[in-house]
Amino acid sequence: MGMSLITSLYVHKVLSHTSIGVETDDLLFKLGMKPNSPIDPKLMVASHKFYDFFATLVSRDPDGVSLPLRIGATMRSNEYGAFGLAWKSAPTLRDSYHRAARYGRILGTAETYSLQKSEVGWFFNLEKAGDGSLGMSLSNEASMSAVNMISKEVSTSNFIPLAVFFKHHSRGEVSVFESHFGCPVYFDSGRDALLVSEEHLAATNALGDKTIAQFFDAHLENELAAVSNDEALEKMVRATVANSLSDGVPTLSFIASQLGLGSRTLQRRLTESGHSFQRVVDMARKDLAKRLLRETDYTLSEIAFLTGFSEQSGFNRAFKRWAGQTPRSYRLSSNTSKTFILT
Repeated sequence: MGMSLITSLYVHKVLSHTSIGVETDDLLFKLGMKPNSPIDPKLMVASHKFYDFFATLVSRDPDGVSLPLRIGATMRSNEYGAFGLAWKSAPTLRDSYHRAARYGRILGTAETYSLQKSEVGWFFNLEKAGDGSLGMSLSNEASMSAVNMISKEVSTSNFIPLAVFFKHHSRGEVSVFESHFGCPVYFDSGRDALLVSEEHLAATNALGDKTIAQFFDAHLENELAAVSNDEALEKMVRATVANSLSDGVPTLSFIASQLGLGSRTLQRRLTESGHSFQRVVDMARKDLAKRLLRETDYTLSEIAFLTGFSEQSGFNRAFKRWAGQTPRSYRLSSNTSKTFILT
């Protein structure tokens, strides 16, 4: 598999909010960047190196707990180039989020976004490539803070999420995060997402203009074609499948529609890259099941449901085929320091 990349714009943002006196030059050299180099969103860095860079700076910074939140809160749509301008000119916030899902790969192959309906609103999900390291968790906090801020910037509504969710453990007092976002914040939740009301999604954007948005869409389609690759497509399909499994195993036509592709186009591109849709679905279910077993206290029957199984017995058989051990054994071996309810 290829290396996941992240725009160096995020490196500059982290540097600009690190406390005075914190040494950073040595970390920049490790990224292959020079101190005081100009900002170029198209310049990419390896995601795992960025996560290490971020984690080290937070450990050095005396106000490290709030650093990712403060970084995200300074992001503005204009800093993202054509991607940000497409977000700003989209007619509604829903249209902005759809553009993020469609064109997010332009800012790097490490993260993808998707919009998913829930009982009380819509999840704007972030899926990021990585191993769940501290640096990746910090990056997720900054990303959610940035989405929150840019949503406030572009919308005519008084945007406040219904809630914010993170997969990882809280690094400090939850009140720090809730004060920042202005809403409940949940950790160890199994997802990285903002929960947004239908009212806020439907609100018009202050500078929304359909004609201008179409101009930037055309520009972004060209950029997307330039960065498109089979690995990125497989990751997008897998992430979209994972976010849909609680409603049952999605069909190829449904996933294609979520990605803005025709069913035959998606099938052809997967086949040409050596993938089958069924295998991608299988891998998405396996990855999600492992993550839920490692990172949540959900019961096995709940995890079976969240990964698209109608019965726990079917989930148990599939997981043993995937991992060579039962879900119960995998959870115990992965989380020996935690106590879980295994019902």
